[in-house]
Amino acid sequence: MNFGILGSGSWGTALAKVLTDNGQTIYWYNRSQKAIDQMMLRRHNAHYLSAAYFDTTQLKLTTNVAEVIAQSDCIIIAIPSAYVESTLSLPDKNIFAGKKIVSAVKGILPSNTLLLNDYLKSEFSVALEDYFTILGPCHAEEVAAEKLSYLTFSGIDEMTTHHIAQYFKTDYLNTVENSDIYGVQYAAVLKNIYAVGAGMAHGLDYGDNFLSVLIANCADEMAGFLKMAGIKNVEVGHINNRNHNYASSVYLGDLLVTCYSLFSRNRTFGNMIGKGYSVKSAQIEMSMVAEGYNASKSIYIINQTIKAAMPIAETVYQVLWNGLDVKEAFDKIEPMLV
Repeated sequence: MNFGILGSGSWGTALAKVLTDNGQTIYWYNRSQKAIDQMMLRRHNAHYLSAAYFDTTQLKLTTNVAEVIAQSDCIIIAIPSAYVESTLSLPDKNIFAGKKIVSAVKGILPSNTLLLNDYLKSEFSVALEDYFTILGPCHAEEVAAEKLSYLTFSGIDEMTTHHIAQYFKTDYLNTVENSDIYGVQYAAVLKNIYAVGAGMAHGLDYGDNFLSVLIANCADEMAGFLKMAGIKNVEVGHINNRNHNYASSVYLGDLLVTCYSLFSRNRTFGNMIGKGYSVKSAQIEMSMVAEGYNASKSIYIINQTIKAAMPIAETVYQVLWNGLDVKEAFDKIEPMLV
């Protein structure tokens, strides 16, 4: 397979490192020609994961999205959800024909509250059989530092899912496969919202005891949403069946690391809100996108139809979008927790 990557942030850079470590030459989109020139000269991405160095003979860098797609059999989309539509505003609606798409997007497209696969189907007629996801629990910083991590690849075409996953398997990266495309994507969206809430709690100076209770309740709330959304993989105690184990890494594991890790941008964003930053001030100070911000509104809208009980996620939404005082919000959350 020839791989193309759309997105040059920390996650896109980490995935580029994995593929090139495995000997792949990749086509790689970066919107900045200046950044491309610097990478070719200095052999690293100066803005994200700058400690990760590349053999530039393995990099085909371009500012042309269509070129990356045309030259690749498998296109990895690693763009923040808010910028997917503008990046893919391409006149050729058949451009993805015959291609495999791997989503490394951890959010819902905020303008239309669609998951990436639903957007690609409506705009480019991409069949679900040609769509795959790559999710954690993985922070890009630890992947770049070659700390042992696990990636979950999800797709309904199990043979192709396995084939794609093999390109990412290294001595520092284990791969897991399942077929739960919708479940893993919704879990990735929800864990970012809950990580913002965990960060808020930390910023308000709650301790580890409270945080553990909060996250346990977030896990239960997430499972309830997934079950009401029609996701089947919300069981526990089936460790040998990775398609039916909500306690496995891509669901519960990703929630835990995103809520606890100091690498988590969503936790960092929430921590700033808890300490009294306005949403705008926190966004300006952060150099990376916190997906949980837009996700909180998208899930709030989606849940108007699903109607799952989501007091924690809704509270995060009210703080971020409707100006609810964060201390007042957690005063309301405290008696709800079990």
